[in-house]
Amino acid sequence: MIDRLKKIIKAEAEAVLNIPIDLNLIDAIRLIVDQCHNKGGKLVCSGMGKAGQIALNISTTFSSTGTPAVYLHPSEAQHGDLGILQENDLLLLISNSGETREVKELIELAEDLYPQIKVIAITRNTSTLDHRSDVTIFTGETVEVCPLGLTPTTSTTVMTVIGDMLVCGVMESIGFTREEYAKRHHGGYLGKKSKETL
Repeated sequence: MIDRLKKIIKAEAEAVLNIPIDLNLIDAIRLIVDQCHNKGGKLVCSGMGKAGQIALNISTTFSSTGTPAVYLHPSEAQHGDLGILQENDLLLLISNSGETREVKELIELAEDLYPQIKVIAITRNTSTLDHRSDVTIFTGETVEVCPLGLTPTTSTTVMTVIGDMLVCGVMESIGFTREEYAKRHHGGYLGKKSKETL
C-alpha cells in the first residue's frame, strides 16, 4: 500500500507538470483583469459535480485576493440563479470532458441574457465547451489515479493548480498587496498573519 500511495503522488505530480503552459493562460488572466477590474464585472465560476467543487474553490480564492467572484451551480441557474449575472461579468466554466450538458446549457442561457458575455473554459481537450469559449485552458490528458480509473482525482488536482495559476497571475497583474489582503481577512489565522507586519 505504501508503494501504491507513492505512485499516486508521482502520477498526480507528473500530471501537474504536464499542464500545457501557453498564451491561453496569459489571455485568460488579461480577460479576468479587464472584465473584473477595468469594467467592474465579476468572475462567475461554474461546473458540475467534482469540477463544480473546484469552481467553488477557485471563486472563493479569487474573492479573497481582490477579484470579485461567485460560484453559480449550472442546474440552479436554470431555476432563477442565473439572475446573479450582470453586464461585464465573465464566466469561468470547468468540465473535464467539455461536454457536460448543464455547463453547455449554461452558456446558452447566459448568452441569451447577455449576448456579449465572455467565457473562459478549463477542459481536457477540444470539445463543445472549447468551441463555445473565448479562451480555453487545456488540462492536458489526465489519467485518474482512482483504482477504477473513473473518479475525478488527477483531473481535479490539475484543475485546482490551473485555478491557482490564474489567481496568482491576476494578483500580480493588479498589484494586490498584503494590506488589501488584510482588509478581506478579519478573523482566523490568516487574518492575524496578514496584519503582523502592518
